[in-house]
Amino acid sequence: MDERRKKKLTYFTIGLLFLLSGVEYAVILPTIWRYLQTLDAAPYFLGLSLSAFSFSGLLSGPLFGHWSDRTRTTKKIILFANLFEIVGNFMYFMGLSKWLLLSSRLVAGIGTGAGSSIFGFLTRSTLPEDRATVFAAVMACRQAGLLIGPAFNIFLRLCDFRLGPFVVNKFTAPGLFMCALWILLQLAIVFMYWDLPPLEKSNTKARQTNRSSENEQAPKEDNEDRNDEAQPLMQSQEVHGSYGSVVTPDASNNHNGGSTNPISPPSSPTTESQVSSNPFSNFSLSREFLREEVVVLLAAQFITLFNQTALETMVTPLTQRFFGYGELENSVMYCLCGVEVIAGFLFVRWLSGRVAERVVLAIGLAICNISNVWCLIFLATPLGDFPWQLTEFIIGVFLQVLGLPFVAVAQVSLYSKVTAEKTQGFSQGVRRSVGGLATILGPLWAGGLTDNMYIMLGVMMGLLVILSIMLAFSYNRLVEPAAEDQSNASDDC
Repeated sequence: MDERRKKKLTYFTIGLLFLLSGVEYAVILPTIWRYLQTLDAAPYFLGLSLSAFSFSGLLSGPLFGHWSDRTRTTKKIILFANLFEIVGNFMYFMGLSKWLLLSSRLVAGIGTGAGSSIFGFLTRSTLPEDRATVFAAVMACRQAGLLIGPAFNIFLRLCDFRLGPFVVNKFTAPGLFMCALWILLQLAIVFMYWDLPPLEKSNTKARQTNRSSENEQAPKEDNEDRNDEAQPLMQSQEVHGSYGSVVTPDASNNHNGGSTNPISPPSSPTTESQVSSNPFSNFSLSREFLREEVVVLLAAQFITLFNQTALETMVTPLTQRFFGYGELENSVMYCLCGVEVIAGFLFVRWLSGRVAERVVLAIGLAICNISNVWCLIFLATPLGDFPWQLTEFIIGVFLQVLGLPFVAVAQVSLYSKVTAEKTQGFSQGVRRSVGGLATILGPLWAGGLTDNMYIMLGVMMGLLVILSIMLAFSYNRLVEPAAEDQSNASDDC
């Protein structure tokens, strides 16, 4: 099979994986509240169950990402991670007690850690200018799952039979259904997924060719630059590594065309092989993650997901209280939200090719601020009679969902560019862990404050204001690093 066909099938399988993650979320979220009520669970169990899924993903993400960075493989990691999804969803189907249901979400959440490896793989196998488009397509697949999931729920709610000692009804059927889908995905990964080679080597060769042609045109200027830069390279490695790249004396000699430098001794083959085999050589957590632009993007990940999951947790009790909605009405509502989000991702995919990603991020953040102001005014204490209350609720949900694609795509794409490419799996794991922490705290925050909406929404608004200030002060730093920094990072791999 040719490489082009392998790449298409691999990307298709990745899309299926994210599609199923969206389906799982959409078939379980509308019914889990009623499911817990049948097991005599207290209201706070809703927040615990939703948070458990994110908590285990928070822990597994960096581990799976680190594994993929060191092995440069993702297939076996995905196969291993999906086993937890299969077992976790079967436990959810069993539904013998509220504690088993809580444990089922904890086990299934481990499988989400494979997303770190996948984002690292996509970063290494795509060009920087194409990355936002690819990430938007992958995220749109998950949103397509959120759209399709409620449609499945409409049929799953009709289940009413026994399977051996287990009861299959509208509450337990989603677990059995997702268990079967994850098993089918395992087969698809075995036969349709390949660990494609990264683009680093070919891109490095192209850059080296360009540098060689430039050296031929201006050898004198190049020699003068080398003489000026030789000493600073030895003393200011962190400056050149400010966007995640690591500059070493060996790498500087290679860039100089093999010229001898009395300050920088020539590298040995053993040292080069050790550096290339270990992507974490000379890796520094503080240098990588405590930079201004990285902190801003991680804050955007945390705050937007915190607010999103808090509102999602609030929605089902709110619709039950004010509108008398059940699982059917909630499923239809999530289906309509899925349509909006997919349209949003398609628009962002188009927009990202025409404007800078930081502009997309700023637009999304502005929409999120407007949404929270609306919710603070109209959802904390709904005004008017039933039609007006329903209209206020629809507008609030519409605005909240509208801002999601802008922030999600922009911050993921920018993050992949301002962190080192050779350790993308681990870096994406850190990013997803920050998001996992947000999706843990968000439901817990909202689950305990459904009767104190002003406090809940006020804190969410405060977080958005803080993020807006951070974005304003760091706006100029939210750009792709210079080509020289990218070249150094790639050569270090």
